[in-house]
Amino acid sequence: MLFNYKYRGNTSISNDLNGTAMNFAPDTFRDPTFFVGKLNKKIAFREAISALHDVVVSDLRYKPKDRIEYKAWAAEQEMLWLGEYMAGFQIEEVRLRIEELRAEIKQIHKEKDRVLGPFNKAKLTYFDYLYKNDKDAWFVLDPVITVHPDELFFECFSQDESSYGKLSCNYNVFTEIDDFKCGTTNIDYSAELYGEFQKIRGYKDTVFKIDPSGFETKTTNEEVYKEVKIDLPDSWVRGFLQVSTAMTLPATTFELHPMDVFSLCQYLRRFKESNGPRALRFILEPGKPIRLVIEPWYDTLTFSRSIYMGNEDKTIRIWGRRRLMILERLIPIAKSFKVSLLGSGLPSFFMADLGDMTFTLGLSGWTTNDWSRAGNFDLMAPRGNVDLLTKQKIFNSLKETWFASADDLAKKLGLSTSVIGSSLTSYTQAGRVIYDLKKGVYRLRELSQEPLDFATLRFSSEQEKIATAYLQEDRVKITTLIKNDVLEIKGKVKGKSETFTTLALIDKDQRLIDGFCDCAFFQANKMKKGPCEHILATRMKLQSGIVEFSSN
Repeated sequence: MLFNYKYRGNTSISNDLNGTAMNFAPDTFRDPTFFVGKLNKKIAFREAISALHDVVVSDLRYKPKDRIEYKAWAAEQEMLWLGEYMAGFQIEEVRLRIEELRAEIKQIHKEKDRVLGPFNKAKLTYFDYLYKNDKDAWFVLDPVITVHPDELFFECFSQDESSYGKLSCNYNVFTEIDDFKCGTTNIDYSAELYGEFQKIRGYKDTVFKIDPSGFETKTTNEEVYKEVKIDLPDSWVRGFLQVSTAMTLPATTFELHPMDVFSLCQYLRRFKESNGPRALRFILEPGKPIRLVIEPWYDTLTFSRSIYMGNEDKTIRIWGRRRLMILERLIPIAKSFKVSLLGSGLPSFFMADLGDMTFTLGLSGWTTNDWSRAGNFDLMAPRGNVDLLTKQKIFNSLKETWFASADDLAKKLGLSTSVIGSSLTSYTQAGRVIYDLKKGVYRLRELSQEPLDFATLRFSSEQEKIATAYLQEDRVKITTLIKNDVLEIKGKVKGKSETFTTLALIDKDQRLIDGFCDCAFFQANKMKKGPCEHILATRMKLQSGIVEFSSN
């Protein structure tokens, strides 16, 4: 999916003895959005914006070692060693010929290095510069800033498509506000800004500016504008929308003391697992301290400062715990952390209360979005049927005030809260609205200049689309059995003309590790190209309870 931006210059931060000036360059392709003010909570803002940077550059995907050069060297050496070995059985003339050829090859390699040397050196220097100075701008969507009448907030999504960050600042964070215009825009962002953020000091005035000059009449100096095109994979955009949509769902919530979050981060720093399962298991009992079981060691952390205030016992497992290290920097300035868990294997949210700021870390169910997780749940499923005219009416009403609760909109428009919720959730799935977990209101926020193609983004593959249709038409029947710590799901999937027998194997980390189907796709590819639609439907049927819960 291609995103186009146009910035007037680059985002810059200037520092001197008297003050710091942060000048963010907005996207001039979008409706004018700007803000000018002086920071009041300087140190807290510095730490929070730095934590947001950690989300932007986060990439915890497994990275195998690059062995291409070694394999090429080994193949060349193997030929040389074979030649030396065979030469021992040949006459002296052949041995001399081999030596001549070896000398010629050596000379060719030397000449190749001489000719291509300057090019390779320049290429290495160029990529080294990118790595050190601006590597992130090549991989990530520029952060989104939204200015609202009561606050402004930053949003970003990680490189590994699994972590969402949001920093909300109400206007008490600023001592002076000179000018602002509500709206949403992308800002020019590069990794070198992180180093500049660290220079913010409490004793120096800090001016925060989303530059309004970029939206002035551009009849001259057009050369100062730069256009940027970023081609993002659909999976990245889908992940962003999925985590955003998850905020609209019912969840189990509780608060953690900052020192309890510190204890968890300290444990994760001290110990690193080599085998699964790798889940965190929250044990919640009404009126008792929250307990956390860390797998695979099954050590229990008891958070005596944090009491669960819910009404029923619950045990919830989440994965991808290393991403919680992003919260470490916020511990000294946080008053508390509010945790919102949708359920086992579903997205989770950790909100740091920083006084006049709130930092939200949203985590997808898994660090790696690969086919082993496919079909676990469908956050992009439609929720309720509302006609287009009513949806547009609700959306236009929200545009008038920029933010509103479902109850307020229901009273204003004379509609039920369920209709309001279903309508605004569809706009959330399309990237046009966001739900504010802290205040419980819907906020207008256009993720992109042009509306996103929701039909393209909902499913990650054609197999997933067909599997969803099988479930909706009730064509899947399953039985389950646990054997050797592996969940076996046996299924019967009724296709158009025949019924397929399936098997899906799920490990302790809820990953689809293997499967079987008697369809042609599986017989030809096994699991090399991912599961077929019948195996996916079998796995999704097990999660149908979660899907139905999510649809309400």
